[in-house]
Amino acid sequence: MSTPAIELDGVGRTYPGPPPVTALTGATVRIDEGEFVAVVGPSGSGKSTFLNMLGLLDTPTAGTYRLGGVDTSLLGEDARTGLRGARIGFVFQSFHLMNHRSAVENVELAMLYQRVDPRDRTSRARRALEQVRLGHRADALPSQLSGGERQRVAIARALVNRPSVLLCDEPTGNLDSATAGDVLGLIDDLHADGLTILLITHDPAVAARAGRTLTIRDGRLTDG
Repeated sequence: MSTPAIELDGVGRTYPGPPPVTALTGATVRIDEGEFVAVVGPSGSGKSTFLNMLGLLDTPTAGTYRLGGVDTSLLGEDARTGLRGARIGFVFQSFHLMNHRSAVENVELAMLYQRVDPRDRTSRARRALEQVRLGHRADALPSQLSGGERQRVAIARALVNRPSVLLCDEPTGNLDSATAGDVLGLIDDLHADGLTILLITHDPAVAARAGRTLTIRDGRLTDG
């Protein structure tokens, strides 16, 4: 049996108080390489905590999280940062682009801490922009781009280090329906190319595009 992309066994996260707040409890799930999984649930249910732990931005206070077979609880902070940079790409509702830098320069920023030869950064960034069908806008500033184009730059930045998992937090939340459809079509294409994708959404129509749905309610994760 192949190693899963993500495996959680009894994972929980409690934030210290007073009083302590348990945001996630007993999460157990296996996500295989190449799956497209939607994560749904009401506001405050624990979705952001779940995503932050998957992205190694936060650490579980209970249970075990394995990323590509690596037990992340055994890693120091430098190793966690290195694993996150090598294995995970992030796409958020807000684009988080630097306004004074061009599209290609924004994508290059993702490689600063990955020991990519500076001579290779620009060519890799331009290839990532071409992958999201934005190569012709590589030298434009964010202020010169539409909302959909800015989200494509953010996706290119997430892809440039060739991650094995793409984590998306409401990636179409700031877009009109037509532009959102274009961005979701791109995510569908990335999944078809074999990328493992987890996408948080409040929209049932967006969740329906995934092959599987996880639900979080009151900090408890269920499959379906």
